[in-house]
Amino acid sequence: MDSKEDIILMLLRSFRMHALLGLLAMTGLSACGANLGTESSFPESQGNRVFQEGVPEERQTIFGDGGILGGTDKDLRDGQGGGGIGVNSYLWRASLDTLSFMPLSSADPFGGVIITDWYTPPESPGERFKVTVYILDRRLRADGIRVSAFKQNLDTTNNWVPVELTPKTVTNLENAILTRARELRIAREGQ
Repeated sequence: MDSKEDIILMLLRSFRMHALLGLLAMTGLSACGANLGTESSFPESQGNRVFQEGVPEERQTIFGDGGILGGTDKDLRDGQGGGGIGVNSYLWRASLDTLSFMPLSSADPFGGVIITDWYTPPESPGERFKVTVYILDRRLRADGIRVSAFKQNLDTTNNWVPVELTPKTVTNLENAILTRARELRIAREGQ
């Protein structure tokens, strides 16, 4: 059986070996990031594509002019999608701005659906509202948006009871979103 001293010496040797290996590993890894003074010359590039014989005049892809997400530069300027959003960007932003006082439950920029959670106004704790916005078009049009709104009132037994909203309330909400979308478009394009 080994004495305590032998065990301690063995542990110290093991520790020294691990420390030495760790030091070597850190030295090796730090050399990976060192600038060794070499210069590289690369072929011309455009975006993340590299061309050996210069940048071509026209860039063609298998996905067409708009790429995989669709849309051209003009579409982006017009707020008609591209850049990862599948609906009119002015209507999308305007809907989020108009409903910003309500908590969001879900927002799908590709499908164009925004769903709020129930909102209780501080001035009337006995009622609550929920709104769903559907953006139906990639263009900024009056019929490119549809809103569904729901209201519930608290009854005497502390149960939420659905209440019918007037069509004017939904129309006013749609108009507020459309007005904000027009403001955003004017602010961006100056027209």
